[in-house]
Amino acid sequence: MGSRITRPRGGARGAAVEIRRATAGDAGRLTKLVRGSHAYRGPYASMVAGYRVGQDYIETHEVYVATGEDGRVLGFYALVLDPPELDLMFVADDAQGLGIGRRLVGHLTGRAREAGLDAVRVVAHPPAEGFYRSVGALRTGTVAARPPAVPWDRPEMVLPVGPGDDVNAREGR
Repeated sequence: MGSRITRPRGGARGAAVEIRRATAGDAGRLTKLVRGSHAYRGPYASMVAGYRVGQDYIETHEVYVATGEDGRVLGFYALVLDPPELDLMFVADDAQGLGIGRRLVGHLTGRAREAGLDAVRVVAHPPAEGFYRSVGALRTGTVAARPPAVPWDRPEMVLPVGPGDDVNAREGR
């Protein structure tokens, strides 16, 4: 399932973004994106230190990657269908603010809808809560810290994916 979409703002006008199923060959680039994320600097660095998005993970999970016309990875997400949960979502630091995250969420909700889901659980990185709420996620609680792996509490949300809940559709894209 791939889709070509036009970048909403920023970057070269008319530059296309493709969202496609990740392949095992994307593993290194996805790992690099996770480990290099500025969102995980400082107190959050331990969460991604040594983190690896392996070929086996990509082959056994629903992982979708957004790439630019030049093939550069702009972001990706991993959706677990049973139980429904957003496992990973990252947008390259220099692609943030360009609508890539919203496009990925729109793709995710479409994929979840195709799978017969009506909602997806999101346990967010604390600084990302505002983004998820802006795309329709509703706060349902807090997931307690589990030191040393996750030394901070995280917001727990649900992202509705019923008919017409696609963020891109809501924004007329």
